[in-house]
Amino acid sequence: MTTQTIAGRDVTVDEEGFLADPAQWDDEVATAIARDAGIDPMTDRHWQVVRYMRDTYLSTGSAPTIRSLGKASGVPVKELYQLFPKGPAKLAARIAGIPKPRGCI
Repeated sequence: MTTQTIAGRDVTVDEEGFLADPAQWDDEVATAIARDAGIDPMTDRHWQVVRYMRDTYLSTGSAPTIRSLGKASGVPVKELYQLFPKGPAKLAARIAGIPKPRGCI
C-alpha cells in the first residue's frame, strides 16, 4: 500500500490505484479519479453507476460483476462500456473508492 494525493488529500491506495479504505472516499475524490482516467465531466449516468457500485459494496462486502451491474444499476451493459471504456466494472469501482471486483483482470 502507498499513499497518494487525490483531490488535495492523502489517501492509501493499493498497487493498482484502488482506495485501500473506502471511508477515505467522497465526491471530490471520485471526480479526481475519474478525471485522471479520462472521464470529465462525470455525468448523472456516471454517478448512477458509481453510487450503485459503492452502495452494493458497502451493503454486501463485494462489488457487483459487470453482468449484475448491467441488470441492477439501470444502465445497460453496452452503455456501461461507453461510460467507462476499457473495463467498466473495474473503472467504476476505482472511481467509487471500493476494491477491484472479483474476476476483473
